[in-house]
Amino acid sequence: MRVQVRPSELKGTLQVPGSKSHTIRCAVLSSLAEGESVIKNPLASGDGLSSLRAARSFGIAIEEKEDGWLVQGSGGHLSLPQNCIDTGNSGTTTCFFTSVASLVDGYTVITGDEQIRRRPIKILVDALNTLGAKAFLTRPNQAAPPVVVRGLLKGGSVTIDGFNSQYVSSLLLSSALAERSTVLTVRNALEKPYVRMTLDWMRRFGVEVANDHDCEHFVLEGGQTYHSPGMCIVPADWSAVAFPLVAASITNSSLTLVGLDFADSQGDKRVVHILRDMGAQISADEKAGTLFVEGGKPLRGGLVIDLGDIPDALPALVVAATQAEGVTTFTNLAHVRIKETDRVQEMYEKLTSLGCDVRIDSDSLTVYGPCKIKGGEVSSSDDHRIAMALVCAGLAAQEELTITSIECADVSFPRFFEKLMACGADLKLIEDDLVK
Repeated sequence: MRVQVRPSELKGTLQVPGSKSHTIRCAVLSSLAEGESVIKNPLASGDGLSSLRAARSFGIAIEEKEDGWLVQGSGGHLSLPQNCIDTGNSGTTTCFFTSVASLVDGYTVITGDEQIRRRPIKILVDALNTLGAKAFLTRPNQAAPPVVVRGLLKGGSVTIDGFNSQYVSSLLLSSALAERSTVLTVRNALEKPYVRMTLDWMRRFGVEVANDHDCEHFVLEGGQTYHSPGMCIVPADWSAVAFPLVAASITNSSLTLVGLDFADSQGDKRVVHILRDMGAQISADEKAGTLFVEGGKPLRGGLVIDLGDIPDALPALVVAATQAEGVTTFTNLAHVRIKETDRVQEMYEKLTSLGCDVRIDSDSLTVYGPCKIKGGEVSSSDDHRIAMALVCAGLAAQEELTITSIECADVSFPRFFEKLMACGADLKLIEDDLVK
């Protein structure tokens, strides 16, 4: 499928979906816990459904209802999967259930799509081996899945590189059920809000983790039990908020975003402050859970923005920077190169092809704005955040922009295109030679 995007404005009200990160943590913990859990407002597409399927592979009974999921917890007593687990395009599901597999006495094979089979996971595999499990990658010269894991996780002490917070969260979630206590030390800790999110959910399920509050040292007692809190409400996805927020900020738009939780632990809330620093006119009603964006005002550059804790914000913010007066530099990006794609390289290549002045090195990306975005045709490279960022660029372009391979947007933002169209975006979805 592809989408033709014409320069246009957004007017109206838009609600973003439930958080992918929260959904997957709820799915894992509800599966491991004693008791029944109701997950309200889950991301019922893409990565969220990947976590649901993975949980079912371990014998977890999950009923999908119109307003959420009903999960019958295992109390930590999982069944050995009867087949390979395919996590699709979900890196978080892959990492989390790799450690979950170490709680089962038997061999579990976990794989995913082509992108997952390129994403490194060896750091996590090595850590599981250090903690007493048996894990290995099926391709000796590759650091990525497929991965084979056998329990049981013993516990102990391990030090890992924390440039990918999924490794840290994965070990925390499973180590509470290890036979002995676990001491986890993290070097180069990045993406800390995601680790804090994991700790918060573990606490809600009755497990406390001793830590230094800087996400670098953790102590977990072994042999613990998760207990369902009953109701798990998934908040709106602040990572998804970035796209309509940027789209409205760089066009002559008036857009209201609703259903937001300003007390939530998601680090991507910081996008609001970054855009305000760039001059975007954004007001908030935290009690009502709304943001109001009034576009049409010039944005300003001149900022150096560290994205070490919020790597998913890069694609959207880079597009905003193309419409800002001056030089904007994004730093601490090495880990952004190992997401669904190398997002630093991908955004550089795509925006450069559209006439933007963008420069990169191994750890940073700089935009010389403002840029006149040309029309043409570009591919999303099957990366959901790149697909949505390019749509934002198309709304502010000089002429029509066609983006191919857009189905991936469903991974984190189902009905993204339809919701923008309902707010006035001039989009035309094309599939199998039929125009919708």
